[in-house]
Amino acid sequence: MASIKTNVSAMTALQSLTTTMRMLDQTQTRISTGYRVGTAEDNAAYWSIATTMRSDNSALSTVMDALGLGAATIDVSYTGMNSAIEAAKEIKNKLVAARQPGLDRAKIQSEVAELQRQLTSIGNTSVFSGENWISVDSSLPDYNPTKTVVASFSRSGGSISIGTISVDVAGIKLFDAADQSGILDVEDTTTNGGVTYSVATLDISTLTNNDTDLQDLEQMISWVDDAIGNMTTAAANLGAVKQRVTLQQEFVKTLIDAITRGIGTLVDADMNEESTRLQALQVQQQLGVQSLSIANQNSQSILSLFRQ
Repeated sequence: MASIKTNVSAMTALQSLTTTMRMLDQTQTRISTGYRVGTAEDNAAYWSIATTMRSDNSALSTVMDALGLGAATIDVSYTGMNSAIEAAKEIKNKLVAARQPGLDRAKIQSEVAELQRQLTSIGNTSVFSGENWISVDSSLPDYNPTKTVVASFSRSGGSISIGTISVDVAGIKLFDAADQSGILDVEDTTTNGGVTYSVATLDISTLTNNDTDLQDLEQMISWVDDAIGNMTTAAANLGAVKQRVTLQQEFVKTLIDAITRGIGTLVDADMNEESTRLQALQVQQQLGVQSLSIANQNSQSILSLFRQ
């Protein structure tokens, strides 16, 4: 039935063209943004997962920064520890030389004193971002003998957890201003002379060549040697922690890349597929416009029936 009230062909063509235009807009949006799922409207489940994982990836980037800060602090402490070991070795050498009768121990002590000042300087300057792990004051209210480095961020069943790498400062400190319990400032008393010294304060300038003083000198050499052994152990522990932090940095970086790839799989648009679809929809759009134009012209043919 031909009707001038209802143009069924035009309505069908218009509906088809509207659908094509909507699909064309969607494809153009995907191409311009690069996302197949850009909003919750596109795919609520994938959008929700991607948004959560982007948030977690951002947290992992912060973990990378924290690991970098921790690695730098450990490296500064490790460097200070190695320098202290070298200075302590020199002190030990001086004391061994002083064991030989006939040497001027007062002059040797002046060299030892400079090395002792160097040890103090090393302890005070091994600081990074306000953190000093080898020269501490355990009497401070915020002092914590266990230092931690943020190492991981994970999510399981909606709950998040923060992983850390711990460093026991009590085992590596060289100086403690509160109670002199560090490796270099812990005090001991000579067996014969009854004099109390630490590696950082020992003094041989008044020692003579009698047996008592020589035994005390040998005891001081033993103190310094023990301190070198303790510092070597502390440096080894710091080196092990440093290696773990480095490995964790590599892992977190790899994890961030893996999560990024996973998010891309969920929401990224396939540009090859979208470009092909765009071309097809553009052809459909042109055909739809032509079809609508033809359908609109059909009504004009009714006028010929009323011509004489």
